[in-house]
Amino acid sequence: MAFTSRILSRSKQIVLQQDHIVPARFFAKQAAPAAPPALKGDEMLKNIFLEVKKKFDTALGVLRKEKITIDPDDPAAVAQYAKVMKTVREKADLFSESQRIQHTIQTRTQGIQDARTYLLTLKEIRIKRGLTDDLGAEAMMMDALEKVEKEIKKPLLRSDKKGMALLMNEFDTINKKLGIRREDLPKYEEQLELKIAKAQLEELKKDALEAMETQKKREEFKDEEMVDVKSLDIRNFI
Repeated sequence: MAFTSRILSRSKQIVLQQDHIVPARFFAKQAAPAAPPALKGDEMLKNIFLEVKKKFDTALGVLRKEKITIDPDDPAAVAQYAKVMKTVREKADLFSESQRIQHTIQTRTQGIQDARTYLLTLKEIRIKRGLTDDLGAEAMMMDALEKVEKEIKKPLLRSDKKGMALLMNEFDTINKKLGIRREDLPKYEEQLELKIAKAQLEELKKDALEAMETQKKREEFKDEEMVDVKSLDIRNFI
């Protein structure tokens, strides 16, 4: 049934997006009369596949037990969905979104020498993640960098301890101005997870409605009324 396949597909996508995904071509093998001896690379890919499969099965096991209400406009439903996905991450040992962003930053910025390229890379990561800069912090940070570079009369390198200390002081001033405190980071992470949970519920709702519209076009279902998405129990489709 179209509805079942669409919901299952979306559920799998949400789970797999929580962690690294190994391209399917790594696992595709052409038929051959005799299989060659396993190489170290083959064994490594096999282990990766088994690890991903184990995480995926664990995640689906949680989703089969927990009630999810597909209502992105209901804060309680969003909070419950975020709670379920947190349980998925904990049991399947997956990254949270903030951890994934941190890992991406560490990977993408490794080897970057100057502060300007570093900040521009952070902006690229934010945009790619679909995150918004509602406070205008990026513009303030670039202004701070301009101020420091004007003071030291050269481009700021990350290895320049004195120059970076000046920039960090400017960033501290910006954080105070915006009301951002380090001790509130867990709260910001929770807000980020809720925002992501709402976006994922919106995608589930969109896919559910599209699947039902497709099904309604079929002759045997044309006289049936579409059900309210909020009444669906996703556990029945996994």
